[in-house]
Amino acid sequence: MWKRRDADIELKTPGQLAAMRAAGLVVANALRAAADAAAPGMSTADLDAVASDTILAAGATSSFKGYHGFPATICTSVNAEIVHGIPNPGKKLREGDVLSIDCGAIVDGWHADAALSIGIGEISAELARLLNACEQALWHGLARARVGGRLTDISHAVEQSVRSAGDYGIVEDYVGHGIGSQMHMDPPVHNQGRPGHGPVLREGMALAVEPLLTAGSPETVLLEDGWTVLSADGGVAAHFEHTIALTADGPWVLTAPDGGRSDFARFATPLAGSLAGPAGCAADSRALNNSAAGNRAAHS
Repeated sequence: MWKRRDADIELKTPGQLAAMRAAGLVVANALRAAADAAAPGMSTADLDAVASDTILAAGATSSFKGYHGFPATICTSVNAEIVHGIPNPGKKLREGDVLSIDCGAIVDGWHADAALSIGIGEISAELARLLNACEQALWHGLARARVGGRLTDISHAVEQSVRSAGDYGIVEDYVGHGIGSQMHMDPPVHNQGRPGHGPVLREGMALAVEPLLTAGSPETVLLEDGWTVLSADGGVAAHFEHTIALTADGPWVLTAPDGGRSDFARFATPLAGSLAGPAGCAADSRALNNSAAGNRAAHS
């Protein structure tokens, strides 16, 4: 099975990764703009408009809008909504809510995808710990995205980080994925499992790693709208995601403004040989120095 998936996994050229990096920066800016605008009284549709304006102003296209009929630019999931919540002008944010914002963008035909969760106003210490546990688990997983490793090294690192943080539910009905010329590609990236299994991680791979945690049961329920996923027991959920590229210099977080260096330092220590610091800087500089014309030439 894994041999078949290995053959299906898309490997990108440096120029193609540069286009993904451009898309990743658009996503980062759209997420930050929407998160900065989120406040009590704002509707989730208001935030969708902010993200849409940011993506269009950059000359990019939303990965989400129209995808299998999805009607919006971002997913906005509040409290017990885990993922894929549809922005709604009637859904007003309230003090103490937890909001997940998920966003994707396309540049020159190449996708990037990321998500973050925030508290609206003041949230309880318990919910703040949930968000921190989810974000930290993401970075522990990203730190194990090393050329020559195995896919489940990432999964295991996410799980171990979550287990050490508390008794949280790890959602497995929805997982991370390969990404590149399409938004969802092989391989699926699970958030738990034994290390040392699955495809070998190779230079040029790009993955969207996304832990989804709940404050209770990991079981899920799909609403009648066909998109919004709830925790079965009503527990509040958290969702963080980044798109990462595997390079010879180490993991390069395409949807983090600095390539991931500051958050690796904050949340996780990459294994020897997989630093996203000076090595990641080199990958960032090389790709960002590629002109748009150079990217198009690499795609042909």
